[in-house]
Amino acid sequence: MLSILNHDKIPIIGDVDILVIGAGTAGCCAAVAAKEGGAKQVAIIERYGFLGGTSTFALDTFYGFFTPGKFPLKVVGGLPDRVVDRLDSVGAAYLRPNTYGAGTGVTYDPEYLKLVWDDLAVFAGVRVFHHALLVDVQTTTDGVLCGVVIATKSGFYCITARRFIDASGDADLCHLASIPYEKAGELEPAQTLTMTFRICNVDFDRFEAAGGKRMLNERMSDAVETGRFLLPRKQGSVHAMVQPGCISTVAVRVANVDIDNFDELGDAEREGRRQSFLYESFLRSDIPGYENSRIVGLSTQIGVRETRRVYGNYRLTRDDCFSARKFDDRVLLCGAPIEDHRQSADGDEETIWGYIPNGGTYDVPYGTLVPKDRNEIWAVGRCFSATHDAHASCRSMAQTMSMGQAAGFAAALSLNSDCGAGEVDVTGLQEILRRAGAVLETPNTEASIEAAGWRNNR
Repeated sequence: MLSILNHDKIPIIGDVDILVIGAGTAGCCAAVAAKEGGAKQVAIIERYGFLGGTSTFALDTFYGFFTPGKFPLKVVGGLPDRVVDRLDSVGAAYLRPNTYGAGTGVTYDPEYLKLVWDDLAVFAGVRVFHHALLVDVQTTTDGVLCGVVIATKSGFYCITARRFIDASGDADLCHLASIPYEKAGELEPAQTLTMTFRICNVDFDRFEAAGGKRMLNERMSDAVETGRFLLPRKQGSVHAMVQPGCISTVAVRVANVDIDNFDELGDAEREGRRQSFLYESFLRSDIPGYENSRIVGLSTQIGVRETRRVYGNYRLTRDDCFSARKFDDRVLLCGAPIEDHRQSADGDEETIWGYIPNGGTYDVPYGTLVPKDRNEIWAVGRCFSATHDAHASCRSMAQTMSMGQAAGFAAALSLNSDCGAGEVDVTGLQEILRRAGAVLETPNTEASIEAAGWRNNR
């Protein structure tokens, strides 16, 4: 990619062992794991003034810790457990049973989670660059990444590093470094975007007495079919938050957006806000218990489910998921269903679900985290190497945290062993992950929800 910046005149603000781009769930876990894995200097750059990404600016529930179904298994551990343990210890999280969809979720207070991410990073000794936007990369004469350029309120700065972890969500680092990827929408319809919103002053007793979620779905469908409210979906997720009398939603739907185009992304943000307040009007008008409710918060930005997906040394596929495939180089497990939010040709909403047979799990191999034929970089979170369908299963935040955990330890191990990303001793990495508490073998039925020890009700 041709740079218009004169790097010779940009001051260096940091020289680190490992640099993480993006402080979402994957990036935070990657940075902490890298430090705990032995890297001396680890830094993370983040565009916002807080850590957590989608986990704090849009959502309030972790999915993927448990397999769905009648006999759920806990398939994630290590750093992700420590995050939930901290939330649970102060009453800022509870397990929310779900008899359909993605299964039991860990619903949490997103504002308190910001503090949890802060404390984890500070305690580990990670250097955090807030309000910093990646705008360019630096490479050696043979094309190896050796630094980045960030834009801040104080000007442009360079940060040099020996290893890099792209946890930007949009594969921004890989894009700038000309690393190949598939762009969402090129081969299959891209998943729709969602702006979440939160409503307070809900009378739950009145809501449940009137029929609860069944009644809500029926009236939502009726409102759309009669044209009383032109809602974008006939059904949506509305659930109780940790805060009493408050609900959080996944109901807004914005389709056909090229998120690489800042103009289209701006239009999507405005449409997300318009739809949010349309839902508020519908709920106040048609749903018992919501008469005096009001929106008290919108997500900081519209939620994006998929954009660029890097081509890695291995690419996770739909067949891998549905065959519950096992890999020798596994670094995490997933039992989440394929959850594909899309808009059909006639404009109707369409969420396609596909479940792992028999409530099983599949392995996610190390090769999905390493861009093909690169030795200095890992790609984690929603930009990891997977097809559209496999990505729609493995994008749950428990899995993205696990990806970050694996990549952070791997990056530290590569430095300690003086080897490239593709040359890491995966057997040694797996032992490090096990010692950290990660789950690498499909558990038996004893590894159930109750065994997690987290509160099971609000």
